[in-house]
Amino acid sequence: MRIVGFNLSKILVERKEHFGTKPKVNQNIDIKNIIKEKIPISDQDALKINFNLSINYSENFAKLEFEGSVIGIPNKEELKKFLDTWKKKQIPEDARVPLFNFIMNKCNVKAIQLEDEMGLPLHVPMPRLSPKKEN
Repeated sequence: MRIVGFNLSKILVERKEHFGTKPKVNQNIDIKNIIKEKIPISDQDALKINFNLSINYSENFAKLEFEGSVIGIPNKEELKKFLDTWKKKQIPEDARVPLFNFIMNKCNVKAIQLEDEMGLPLHVPMPRLSPKKEN
């Protein structure tokens, strides 16, 4: 499936004043709905996949929430597979990981910026350089 659109409709950040030890972070993606629709850039049917991504810190210290949608243009087989599996509120196995990775890539960049502005510990470790060890 080719992804041709990504939109955020809600961004929420909440933080408490104090927290104890270094909080643990839990990240979750929930697919809310999958809708077949027509889009102006293609003659093919498209899928609008509505999602919610939440990042929760332990002890209710803080949370970030993103709601939005991904627009994808699947081929005919993928479209049928998506719509059939969604009847059971599931996503095809072969599409789940690439779709979730795309959503996380888009939202994690924004989440890191918001965490920095709110003085929160980052939910993902940043790369670090270390000095070269000599023998």
